[in-house]
Amino acid sequence: MSAANSHERSGTLIESHLGYDPRLWVFYGLATVLLCSLGGGLFYQQLMRTDLHREKETVQSQRRIVVPGPRGNLYDRDGRLLVGNRPRFAVTLHLDALRADFRREFLRVRRNYRETDDQNIPSAAELERIARVSVVKGHLATINRILGTQYTVNSDTLERHYRQQRIIPYLLLEDIPPTDCAKLLEQLPVTSPLQLYTSSLRDYPHRTLAAHTLGYVAADEGSVVDETLPGSELRTFKIRGTVGRQGLEAALDARLQGQSGGAIYRVDPAGYRLQPPLEQRRPVQGADVVTSLDLELQLAAERTMTEIGLAGAAVALDIATGEVLVLASKPDYDLNTFTPRLSTAANADIQTRGAWINRATQGLYPPGSTFKILTSIAGLRAGQISPESSVECTGTYQVGSSVLVCNNHRDRGTITFPMALEKSCNTFFYEYGLKTGIDALAVEARRFGLDRPTGIQLPYEATRMFIPDPTWKLARRDEKWFPGDTANVSIGQGDLALTPLQMACFIASLARGETLTPTTLLHDPARPRLDTQEIGLPPAGRAALLAGMEAVTETGTGRILQTSSYRVPGLRIAGKTGTAQKRTPEGTLNFAWFIGFAPAENPKIAIAIMMEGDTPGEETGGGRYAAPVASAIFKAWAAKTSFIGTPPPPQPVQP
Repeated sequence: MSAANSHERSGTLIESHLGYDPRLWVFYGLATVLLCSLGGGLFYQQLMRTDLHREKETVQSQRRIVVPGPRGNLYDRDGRLLVGNRPRFAVTLHLDALRADFRREFLRVRRNYRETDDQNIPSAAELERIARVSVVKGHLATINRILGTQYTVNSDTLERHYRQQRIIPYLLLEDIPPTDCAKLLEQLPVTSPLQLYTSSLRDYPHRTLAAHTLGYVAADEGSVVDETLPGSELRTFKIRGTVGRQGLEAALDARLQGQSGGAIYRVDPAGYRLQPPLEQRRPVQGADVVTSLDLELQLAAERTMTEIGLAGAAVALDIATGEVLVLASKPDYDLNTFTPRLSTAANADIQTRGAWINRATQGLYPPGSTFKILTSIAGLRAGQISPESSVECTGTYQVGSSVLVCNNHRDRGTITFPMALEKSCNTFFYEYGLKTGIDALAVEARRFGLDRPTGIQLPYEATRMFIPDPTWKLARRDEKWFPGDTANVSIGQGDLALTPLQMACFIASLARGETLTPTTLLHDPARPRLDTQEIGLPPAGRAALLAGMEAVTETGTGRILQTSSYRVPGLRIAGKTGTAQKRTPEGTLNFAWFIGFAPAENPKIAIAIMMEGDTPGEETGGGRYAAPVASAIFKAWAAKTSFIGTPPPPQPVQP
């Protein structure tokens, strides 16, 4: 009997096993797939995405601080400083050096609350804020002890800085005097978290000089960052810079702005920076600009305008190039009041005095009798005026049912063309303005560019200048044009509205015998002479026109220029005075004008002056109020150029 049979008989059951279980292979397969996926993922994350993780780590652990570069300087045409920078001393507090102090003070404040009022303990965040203010006050007390001052901490400003810009030193005191800076340098320990910080502040050495032309700057929290500065992907903190807000500071801001510098720091999880910087680049000062302004001429104009005491504007141009030698507006303001910021009181003062407006480029005024030069040009070109033209002046002139008055009260009778300019006879220009016609007058004014801005490099130049004509009046007022309107335009009244700068361009163009004078506030010693369309006057007519303009300053309405106080020996001046009126609710105001150029025989400098009358009904004539400003500019120009006058032509021998 076999063994098997023996076991069966004995009742013993033997279980038989295979060498493997197929279900285990499924588990092994899943485990292998998971391990491969994990290994592949680790391989991809550690090796294939190394750059991405490094970039994320950099962004999380590094910060960039940007420091603006100093602005470039502005100079006059002879290289004399008009706008520069001065050092600005400030006291900063490095908050990252105070972390331990903040923690100790927090524990002390919390302990005090628990011991004295454990039922009303502030939140942890409030306790931290109280601790920070207390620590900063302690450091400020050190400053006050050294300087003998009583500075205080603005807790709101401190908290805002801590939460938003703690990586940047907190500006504790700004723009402190150099003497205080010296005391702090001597007594503050080198290791103190209080540090002196020197930056640049805009400085205007001549204070009010050319205030509207030079302009001012304002603080700029969002200053442009130089694209070449590394760390563009990092969270960036900017030290406050400045931006031009008016005048050339605004117009040339991109050129004057310095190249920003900065540094990249590693920071801890709390946002405090770790020394030293990983990368650093120093800021670079902006480009300098040489303006066309002439310091002596600008000073002479503004000094005389101040002495007269009226609001107004003065413009002087280099006739050959259109470069602006003088651009003045009164009242003005001290540009240094804008740095580091304009106070509420200073702003209110400027507003009250009406000093914000640049009257040279933004003020729109009727040109008065200075426009008679353009009426003369239009009449000469239309063939209505000739050197022999004349009228019989009786003191009044009737147009339709209106009787117009001639302001030339001294001379009556026959008035010739040159005499009409010399004496500013309204009757002559009523007569020949009507003969010439409004269409010819308007076309001529537009030929000289009086219907549009000059394009000078200043913001906010006026754009709503008016050269009225029948089409304009119908569209604007839905009214017909009348002969009286033409008569008014002929003498520079009515709806005419022009800027002093436009009138300076007009007279400079006439001096060159051309129609346009593009202006610029930038000096270029190699700038070529302007070359625009010729006026097209008959030679005899031009000679008569210039003779009348020269007579204005010798024996006519501008003869004040020949008095001992205002005369420039040997300088022949061709010009025209004017008095325009403007009706206001308080009464009629007068505007005093003078436009002209010199030397009359070889024009070099053109001038336009406008002074506003400030008392309704008061006579404010161009000869009395505007010509003295022109005289001051001519005198300064003659002294600067060592001008030697041309001897007058010989007079015929009397039989």
